[in-house]
Amino acid sequence: MKNIYFNHDGNTDDLVSLLLLLQAPDINLIGVGVIDGDGAIEGSGEASRRIIDRFNTHNHDLEVAYSTSRAHHQFPEAWRESAFTFANFPILNELGAMKTKKATVPAHIDMAKKIMAQDDKTTLIMTGPITDLARALDYEPKLSEKIDKLYWMGGSLDGHGNVFVPYYDTTQEWNAFWDPEAVARVWESDLDIQMVGLESTEEIPLNDELRQHFASLRRYPAFDLIGQGYSLILSSQPGNQYYLWDVLTTLSALYPELVESRKTKSVVITEGKASGRLVEDEDGHPMTLVTKADKDAFFKKFDELAKSAVLK
Repeated sequence: MKNIYFNHDGNTDDLVSLLLLLQAPDINLIGVGVIDGDGAIEGSGEASRRIIDRFNTHNHDLEVAYSTSRAHHQFPEAWRESAFTFANFPILNELGAMKTKKATVPAHIDMAKKIMAQDDKTTLIMTGPITDLARALDYEPKLSEKIDKLYWMGGSLDGHGNVFVPYYDTTQEWNAFWDPEAVARVWESDLDIQMVGLESTEEIPLNDELRQHFASLRRYPAFDLIGQGYSLILSSQPGNQYYLWDVLTTLSALYPELVESRKTKSVVITEGKASGRLVEDEDGHPMTLVTKADKDAFFKKFDELAKSAVLK
């Protein structure tokens, strides 16, 4: 049974990833951490705890660790606010008070302690900034020996970014731009890294067809929540094409056959107008870049897991 630790930054795609992980068979979800990124941490932490309250199919209690890491460049506030709306959806509040506890230590320490406590290695899935991992590597020098592989949604290797702020040159992806130095710290490690970048998911856009698919399945509790969650994207990111980057990262960690990839090496730029950009470089860190998703297989697995969810 595969050990999984999941660290995310609390917007809809992250929260749907958590929901699906809670349904996945044959995994041991050892911990969940949230970082103050694409979703405001207070909202994303509460949403995570409420999702676990309602949809946890695993045999043990989970707790959610809140990060104390802070942004070098914070996401736009208009994006971050949707975490509060998600946390207040009626389906997540029907039971009243939350039962899932907040961890007593910060997320980077929680990550290190839970991974080190396992007899076998752990697969680390991160769908937000990776500062907690950078800090955990410094906190526990032997941590990389206990991580089987890092699956990260972040970066872009083709110069196609989604950061449009003054001074910077638009080549960065937000999860990398949030803390470029942390990405560089992780890239200095010996971790096996698979990356879903902005260029990796063109087969699975959030479009009218997909929203209608979610709506047609709202008789299933998880799909009711999923459809409401993705409806928030329309108001918070007008004009931007949104893809299911985080869910692809999560499902590809469990089902490698869902993606195609290639091996490469890269470095991280940490200064100047391109700060946060990843660049292919023969002297860089070895990594695997996801290049394509099998759309039919992806949604077959997505639907299977979501349909299996039963409210508690």
